[in-house]
Amino acid sequence: MDTPLTLSVVVPMFNEEAAIPALVARLRPVLDRHAVGYEVVAVDDGSVDRTAQVLLEEGRRWRQLRVVRLRRNSGHQAALTAGLHLARGEWVVSIDADLQDPPETIVDMLRVARERGVDVVYGVRSDRSTDTAFKRRTADVYYRLMRRLVGADVPAHAGDFRLLSREVVEVLRGLPERAPVYRLLVPSLGFASAEVHYVREQRVAGRTKYPLGRMVAFAWDSAASFSAAPLRIATWFGALAFLGCLALMGLGLVVYVNGTVIPGWTSLFLAVLLLSGVQLLCLGLLGEYVGRIYATVQDRPTFHVGFDSGEQTYPADLPARWPAA
Repeated sequence: MDTPLTLSVVVPMFNEEAAIPALVARLRPVLDRHAVGYEVVAVDDGSVDRTAQVLLEEGRRWRQLRVVRLRRNSGHQAALTAGLHLARGEWVVSIDADLQDPPETIVDMLRVARERGVDVVYGVRSDRSTDTAFKRRTADVYYRLMRRLVGADVPAHAGDFRLLSREVVEVLRGLPERAPVYRLLVPSLGFASAEVHYVREQRVAGRTKYPLGRMVAFAWDSAASFSAAPLRIATWFGALAFLGCLALMGLGLVVYVNGTVIPGWTSLFLAVLLLSGVQLLCLGLLGEYVGRIYATVQDRPTFHVGFDSGEQTYPADLPARWPAA
């Protein structure tokens, strides 16, 4: 595989054992028909099912399939980062294994990139009727908020299904991002881009890897990584608390001048609770940013590659459970 590759397809996976056969059945014919030279970089993000074994079995029949196994579960964005760092193609497209993003759209992305001379082509979901109403509503809120915080360059309803030129990939590889959010990071680079719209399909197998808790955490990572707005919110909370204290002081003086006895401790108790809550909230927000600075200063790798079939030979026997040491 030392010959120049036109296209690398990066597929991050976690516990996608049941989806792999369907993925291969749809992805391989598309690439065999349209890609001159290609590789598929399947990144197993420390799965605890038979994802790695199934990939290795498919790789023995499909020489362009490159299996990368991370030593532990590092997260979707980290697995995507590993794939981008290892991809060798002139163009690199990222797609999930659940087939909600149709592999056939990859051909349209590559065509648009060449015809328009752009470096980035976003896959934009024009129809999300297969998602739940809650999922669609929260996605609308997320993209609207991100466009307000980061800028209008963030395409609405464009996830991690995108095509990147080699130049963009090299820029991404050189960035010191500890927790990259690519759907925001790529637009912020300012490369010429285009969009290809498609209908989002049903998940072919398995369960979603983004339940509510993980979606909330992802939204927070997006906001904290690209904006100081949370810190500004803390500042506004502090200012409002200060104004509230001034109002209470004024009320106390008025009561004192009028000779009215201040009743009980309720007002004082509520004021202390208010100020304490605001202080703790502001400290928590500051702590989140300090923690990110600490992680950046440590400069620890976000992923560890345990096996790469592009660099190592396939194991003679497949263990019942791949060790995730």
